[in-house]
Amino acid sequence: MTLNLTAELAATRLLAVIRGTDTAAAIATGTALLAAGVRVVEVALTTPGALDAIAAIRATAPAGSLVGAGTVLTPAAVADVAAAGAQFVVTPAVVDSIPEAVRRGLPVTAGALTPTEAYAAVRAGASVVKLFPASVGGPAYLKALRDPFPDIPFVAVGGVGLAELPGYLAAGAIAVGVGGPLVGDAASGGDLGPLRERARAYVAATS
Repeated sequence: MTLNLTAELAATRLLAVIRGTDTAAAIATGTALLAAGVRVVEVALTTPGALDAIAAIRATAPAGSLVGAGTVLTPAAVADVAAAGAQFVVTPAVVDSIPEAVRRGLPVTAGALTPTEAYAAVRAGASVVKLFPASVGGPAYLKALRDPFPDIPFVAVGGVGLAELPGYLAAGAIAVGVGGPLVGDAASGGDLGPLRERARAYVAATS
C-alpha cells in the first residue's frame, strides 16, 4: 500500500531536514531526532554518505516513523534512494525526479515558490508542495497562495524557527520542514545534547 504522506505530515506537523558534512554525524542526528519524538525525517543527498545514512537511520527507526531522502533531483537518484530504503522523496523544485518517484510508488514533497510552480508540482504527481524558501514571503504569502489552491497541501520550509512556526500553521500549512533551526551543527559533528532539547521543543510546539 502506498504511504499517505499527506496524512502523516498533517498528523505530525513536523519534518526534520538533516543536511550535514559527516555521515556518522548525520546518522546520529537522525537517530537522536527520532528518539526525541520527531516522527518524520529526511536526509539531504548533499550530505556525504547520505544513502548509507538513510539506510542506517531506517534500520533502527521506531515503528510509525518515516525516513526520506531530500534534494532528489534525477530519476537515477530516485533509484538510489529507493534502494537505500527511503520512504518518501523531497525536491527543492519541480524536477525530473518527481515522475520517476511516483512511478515507483514513493510519495513526493516537491519544492515550489510561485503559483505556477505549485500547480506544476501537483500536475507532475507530487503529494505535497514544499513552499521553499518560505521565509521569502512568510505566512502571509502562504495564505495568499492557498486562496486559489485550497486543496494543495503545503509544507513551509526554509527559515522556520520556533517563533515563526505558529504563523505558518495558522496560515494553513499542514506541517513545517525545519533544517538549521532544529538540527544546527549536529549533522556535521556538533553536540547532540542541544539537538535533543531543540527537538523536544519543536515536538511540543507541533503537538
